[in-house]
Amino acid sequence: MARSLVRIFRVCQSLGSLTSIKTQHAHPAACVAFRTSFRTMAALPWPFSSQPRDFSLPNSSWSSEMMQLYEQYNSQCEVETESGEKQRGPWRRLPSYNRSLKYAKGGVYLSKIIQSKARLFTRNIKTAGAAFEYVMFVNKEEQRCVCVFQAGHLLEGPPGHVHGGAIATMIDSVTGTHATYLSGPVMTANLNINYRSPIPLGSTVLLESSLDKKEGRKTFISCKVTSTDGSKLHTESTALFLSVNVSHLLGV
Repeated sequence: MARSLVRIFRVCQSLGSLTSIKTQHAHPAACVAFRTSFRTMAALPWPFSSQPRDFSLPNSSWSSEMMQLYEQYNSQCEVETESGEKQRGPWRRLPSYNRSLKYAKGGVYLSKIIQSKARLFTRNIKTAGAAFEYVMFVNKEEQRCVCVFQAGHLLEGPPGHVHGGAIATMIDSVTGTHATYLSGPVMTANLNINYRSPIPLGSTVLLESSLDKKEGRKTFISCKVTSTDGSKLHTESTALFLSVNVSHLLGV
């Protein structure tokens, strides 16, 4: 995939240079007109936005409980000093897109030409509230990550409750995101889960991820899933992630 992308850029670059040279030699006036037209075209609205949709922002499907927790952590992302100035707080909200490519600069455009139909597993349902609704916050100093998760009706396993695979997906997503934040690009090597209590469909739960230790390429993470007030433990898990080179992820 990476090699194909490089070829695309090189071909476009070559065609652009060739066209420019030919135009300058054959029609100098046309070259000026082309540049003017190109600048005008570039200033016009594109058929798709250069800014990807951030799924971690509130929508109409969020319950009051989920909104309350969102506001609780989001309010700590920016704090006001005694002098009235605002500065970054202990927590940071992490944006969430429907493709990992969109985190990169120019990712919206890349996602249109590289497997354009692909979607992140937890962000592939268009109907708000039907499946995975979640938002993550990370605390660098405490080396912690929390996720507020609301499970939609499409995630049913046992009648009226969330499928164990959906819970595992969220644990892997949260711990993987946390490990990436701490160690750069990683891949899941091991995920060990103990289910303690079922999660009712439509309910809001809290996933809390914390760093256990780092050893070379290895990052060890613990995670627990609880009710929002922490009184009930639904799931607990440990995970091991291995740092990888980005070129390895791209198959280079």
